[in-house]
Amino acid sequence: MNLLGGLKLLCLSTLLAIVFPPLAEALDRTVLIGYAAPLSGVSAAAGPALVQAAEIAIDDLNLQAIRLNGDRLIFKLLIQDDRSDPRTGLLVAQYFVKSEVIGVIGHWNSGVGIPASRIYSDAGLVQIAQGTTAHAYTQQGFSTTYRIVPHDDVGAAYTADYVIHQMKAKRIAVIDDETPFGHGFVKQFMDTAKASQGDIVNQFGISNHTSDFNTILRAIKESQPDVVIFGGVDIQAAQLVREMRRFDLDVPLVSVSGIVAPLFLEQAGPAGNGTIVLEPGQPSYQGPQWQHFQKVYKAHLSGEMSSYAPFSYDAVQVLAKAIRKANSLDRQAIAASMHQITHNGLTGRIAFDAEGNLRNPVYTIFQMKNLQWVPLKTISGKN
Repeated sequence: MNLLGGLKLLCLSTLLAIVFPPLAEALDRTVLIGYAAPLSGVSAAAGPALVQAAEIAIDDLNLQAIRLNGDRLIFKLLIQDDRSDPRTGLLVAQYFVKSEVIGVIGHWNSGVGIPASRIYSDAGLVQIAQGTTAHAYTQQGFSTTYRIVPHDDVGAAYTADYVIHQMKAKRIAVIDDETPFGHGFVKQFMDTAKASQGDIVNQFGISNHTSDFNTILRAIKESQPDVVIFGGVDIQAAQLVREMRRFDLDVPLVSVSGIVAPLFLEQAGPAGNGTIVLEPGQPSYQGPQWQHFQKVYKAHLSGEMSSYAPFSYDAVQVLAKAIRKANSLDRQAIAASMHQITHNGLTGRIAFDAEGNLRNPVYTIFQMKNLQWVPLKTISGKN
């Protein structure tokens, strides 16, 4: 090619580049989701199952090749241990706000999730709690607070109704661990029980770190209750029921959600037989989505599945759906889209009310029999 021909070709190429600029290349964009769970502390037993379920959800999202403005979104978890501790939870929340996360799944404990929620609210960062069942969490009026499980006021009312009308208990002893979770549950339980002519013969508050139940159990035994209600975590509930049997208190223990798990069976042993617990969700799940989740979960974690694991999976999926609804990775836009979401998840149909609570929650009442959890009744209702 001569010099003149080369110059003509160069000019033509330049002109084409101006008139028809090259298409922007589609990119992979990393989307960070903050995940806070207790991997140590009093609720450490719950953490691994929650994280594993969330990681399965992340893998499933990435297989969908979700795109935003042509770019493929690659989801990743930024996992933090809040140690079941309010002060650590505040540090975790501050870290998430300063990071690049577009939303947070957490926290498990109400005593951690409630104070952390103000930090997320101030930053416009959506928070979907996979625990934090105390009603106070969503009663603060924050537009960023949501929960994937029912709140304790509903659960406590159902539990009281079951104790009074199904168990036919009249004389009731009540203990709570003085946390927002345990105390909130017990307060609502007592209000409902009293309205149904239940007699609260004892009421005690204890530290959530104590293992000394001697004084309160002596008093409870003298009052001759039909049932003992406990608002607290699984390890302490297991210690309590063992001590009840040592004091020859042969009445059922009724406790809060989060107890139906392998840890209570192991720690309580035969003393736990007869324990009644109301847990969120169905006693079992069906369908291809559940079968896939169950298969992958069991490939990574042995033993009985945590009842909260499916909710952890759904929380991640719901946050991803909010991104698609907002068509944005902007924190405020994602938070604003949450009330518009309806999602058919592992745990059923998910939508949120004005406070950020789960609409139409489902519960199952379990009883421990022969060192196993046996479903007795499923309850559906509205918050």
